[in-house]
Amino acid sequence: MKRKLEGIFKRLYSVFGPQHWWPADSIFEIMIGSILTQNTNWSNVQKAISVLKEKKLLNARRLYQLPKKHLAGLIKSVGYYNVKTARLKSFLKFFFNTYAAKIKLMSRSDLPTLRKQMLAVKGIGQETADSILLYALNKPVFVVDTYTKRILSRHGLIKAEEDYSQCQDIFMRNLKKDVQLFGEYHALLVKLGKDYCRKQNPKCKICPLWSIKNA
Repeated sequence: MKRKLEGIFKRLYSVFGPQHWWPADSIFEIMIGSILTQNTNWSNVQKAISVLKEKKLLNARRLYQLPKKHLAGLIKSVGYYNVKTARLKSFLKFFFNTYAAKIKLMSRSDLPTLRKQMLAVKGIGQETADSILLYALNKPVFVVDTYTKRILSRHGLIKAEEDYSQCQDIFMRNLKKDVQLFGEYHALLVKLGKDYCRKQNPKCKICPLWSIKNA
């Protein structure tokens, strides 16, 4: 398994190169983007982030103090904006109450503690929590998403019904626990999933991993 995972990474990196993910101007922006990107595409998140920047609201205190109705109107592009407004508010409340809205203070906490705390925040699931931990706080945890599970399943590395934790464990047990490696690997899998390993009409025969799958 270790050799196969390393082989997949090397092949994808050689074909696609570095993905420079997570694209953001600040750590706080990564946190907000991780919550907004649930069940939507990244272009819609970028639109919402741009609006917040234009209004000079991409700031923890300003967002925390902003009325829910006003915030919901600003992030309409992401869909489910009322739900995501509630999730943002819940996260910001946790951020202020637990860490005084200080990223440096938050980053000093260990991975298990932070993960447990964030998963206790209403609306923050495993993928969102791990995205914040990895990309914003530089904690070595592998982010699993729909693309990851689809690719691993089609390559026979997991069963389709395996859950988030089971899929994540494959990476955590077989790869060096390295923030840069985990971030780049996840981003490359997203790239592959979007461009080749699609849910409908996958481009299997021209996929960069075709030769590895059929070796």
